[in-house]
Amino acid sequence: MKFATKVIHAGIEPDPSTGAIMTPIFQTSTYVQDAPGVHKGYEYARTQNPTRSVLESNLAALENGQYGICFASGLAATDAIIKLLNPGDEVISCNDLYGGSYRIFTKLFQRYGIGFHFVDMNNVQNIAEKITENTKLIWIETPTNPMLNIVDIKAVVNLAKAKNIWVCVDNTFASPYLQTPLDLGADIVCHSATKYLGGHSDVILGAVIVKEKSLADRLHFIQNASGAVPGPNDCWLVLRGIKTLHLRMERACQNAASVAEFLITHPKVQKVNYPGLKSHPQFELAQSQMKLSGAMVSFSLKDDSINAANKILSGTKLFSLAESLGGVESLIGHPATMTHASIPKEEREKTGVTDSLIRLSVGIEDIEDLITDLKNALQ
Repeated sequence: MKFATKVIHAGIEPDPSTGAIMTPIFQTSTYVQDAPGVHKGYEYARTQNPTRSVLESNLAALENGQYGICFASGLAATDAIIKLLNPGDEVISCNDLYGGSYRIFTKLFQRYGIGFHFVDMNNVQNIAEKITENTKLIWIETPTNPMLNIVDIKAVVNLAKAKNIWVCVDNTFASPYLQTPLDLGADIVCHSATKYLGGHSDVILGAVIVKEKSLADRLHFIQNASGAVPGPNDCWLVLRGIKTLHLRMERACQNAASVAEFLITHPKVQKVNYPGLKSHPQFELAQSQMKLSGAMVSFSLKDDSINAANKILSGTKLFSLAESLGGVESLIGHPATMTHASIPKEEREKTGVTDSLIRLSVGIEDIEDLITDLKNALQ
């Protein structure tokens, strides 16, 4: 089954009780049993919900996995993955990553005896140098947030497998339409489904996809025991959004490439970060690892001050100033004070997250209107 067919049909069947072609929203907290332990596969809605089950099956198919496990948010999915570890275990993560991931790693799990190392993953040797007998997980974002670096998933997997270390890829920025990390050897894929999977800025949801049953069983246990599950209406919204994922991503990626080409020639712009530009240091890797180059763009200004950035952030009309990404509408954000504010200034500036860095989530509007909007704001 090809991808455009999977988003419509994979794991989805008409409702057997009514024939409804759309998965119903099973808005219930519990299920009647014929006798103790005799039921139709559902006992309590924290543990199982039919709407959620369909979404989990659909997501597993999109990522070419076997098991999907959904959570109340992307960070709840991250929380569940780290709960696979024990005190004394260590995680190697990229140093250019979402601020919320950095926060939950350092402010929560580090307190319980799990160690975290943040390295520049543009060079796999940096990872190798941090591996010890306690290393149990390598955490990858690719493309990274917000510098749009590309991590070589295959190279990291080859390094990890020799040491019996799990590899988890946060695939939020790419979506399964652009890359499928499990096909490259990763053990775990996670998403903030709030972003491209939902696609309409109207839901909060997270997901984890794996191939191995033993890993899925452990994650399902954590899902049920910790209880950070999404509601059935949230699951339905993501199912609806997924049906147009391929169409939205095609247009958004096309628009982002045009925006990047415009920005790279603008006299006020110092640097543009976009994997589709031939000037990007991992351009060839991005071409080999991703179907398209994504719809996220970040850029820094020659005037590297927060005042210069604020003029642009407040000067756009179509690019709305807001956190998040991946919706049909274009967004503009300031990582240093928004998505990455939880990372200490000296740490984020090492990766390029300066006061003038601006991040764009390019939507599916008319490209001429988007470029005119940026041009006016820059002027």
